[in-house]
Amino acid sequence: MSAWGVLRSPVAVTGLLVGQLMHAAYRDDLPTLDNQDPSGVFGDPDLEHLRIVFLGDSSVTAPGVDPLDCSWPRQAAIHLSDRFHVDARSVAVGGSKVADVLENQVGPALALQPDIAYISVGSNDALRGTSVRRFEPDYDHLVSTLHANVPAVGLSGIGDLGTIPRLPQLAQGIARVRSRAIDNAVKRVAASYPRTVKSNAWDVMEGVFADNPVMFAPDMFHASTRGHMVFGSLAAPIIDELVEIWRDNRDGFSPKRDAPHRGSA
Repeated sequence: MSAWGVLRSPVAVTGLLVGQLMHAAYRDDLPTLDNQDPSGVFGDPDLEHLRIVFLGDSSVTAPGVDPLDCSWPRQAAIHLSDRFHVDARSVAVGGSKVADVLENQVGPALALQPDIAYISVGSNDALRGTSVRRFEPDYDHLVSTLHANVPAVGLSGIGDLGTIPRLPQLAQGIARVRSRAIDNAVKRVAASYPRTVKSNAWDVMEGVFADNPVMFAPDMFHASTRGHMVFGSLAAPIIDELVEIWRDNRDGFSPKRDAPHRGSA
């Protein structure tokens, strides 16, 4: 098969991306950063109570972000803390794909009875070869379950992963195409659920993160403290919109069903 024929094959492209990603992951010259738990309580206890639960991957667990208050989930909570007593909880696990969130995070998230659920997942699916055909129904299942049980649901869009400096140049190009396809799948799912709001991370990463290494942590893969501050500014209007959706729908809202097992109707 010619080189062009290889690159036209989705299987070959995915294999090439995953292979280069694995090679980049084991660089001895770059540090390994620990995941963190951005959970916390913010605001005056006398204010109205609001519980937000974050689900997803390392975009939530903020490896390398210091101080942790600069992580975008905490920024979202702090943004609301002048109006609410915010109980922000994270059930996110670094490295998760959408199937992992369905399997391991939905149940614990619903057990917390959140007023708002915020999902940030899909980047690992883009980088590790999950097909859009597989990702989209799983993501739809995830959003459907949360939408049926939580008054308001936030969805983080997928940014331009081709800006990640740790990836080799060829892998950056493939990552850009893959992340755009996954982001479009998130957009299609979001359009089906009226109490959801999706962020536009693509324009932010393409415009601010490209060729700007200070937006990345020392591992040159995850967003840095400054990168999370940018994501926090993106999340602020989204969280405000979610609060309004919650206010409009909380009276009389009741969960429709327990969290289903993955693959159930």
